[in-house]
Amino acid sequence: MTDPAALLPLPPATFHILLSLADEDRHGYAIIQDVALRTGGELKLSPATLYRSIQRMLEQGLILEPRDRPSPEDDDERRRYYRITPFGKSVARAETRRLTQLVKFARESGFAAGKA
Repeated sequence: MTDPAALLPLPPATFHILLSLADEDRHGYAIIQDVALRTGGELKLSPATLYRSIQRMLEQGLILEPRDRPSPEDDDERRRYYRITPFGKSVARAETRRLTQLVKFARESGFAAGKA
């Protein structure tokens, strides 16, 4: 496996997709909805951006398509579900640390409110 730091900085869409998948498997449209909700509508992923990101994330081993699916009454067979991998979690944690450090530097430089 690659060192998580080798993938940093993450594109914002990638980081938000990982956050969306942190608690549960989701299909593409559910990821779009979750990201919009989490960001208060500030980030609205287009289907093209989402699926380009997903393809790259699958290749990088950040996410996978699980074999298990929701029960048939809760599912649409056309949906493809995605799950964050342990490596994806490591990369998300590394990106969180990187962003936290950036905010600390910004506060120390007077560019952000609050104390370091």
